[in-house]
Amino acid sequence: MAIDANDIEALIRDAFPNAKIRVEGDDGAHFAAEVTDASFKGMNRVQQQRAVYAALKGKMDGANGELHALALTTRAPE
Repeated sequence: MAIDANDIEALIRDAFPNAKIRVEGDDGAHFAAEVTDASFKGMNRVQQQRAVYAALKGKMDGANGELHALALTTRAPE
């Protein structure tokens, strides 16, 4: 089952309702996302990205995952 950018944004939005989120990609498997959220303050980049990946609820898990690749940029607002 393919996933689209709107699906990815919705999953991230559920976990980060006040975030600024931009998701790009249209091949159904490879995407790029940028997530800016105040909850990332005090977290290092790895912690921020783990939080976003957790929000994807297993969509990237293994060969059977719906989402093959996600280039992820995270940051706290300045």
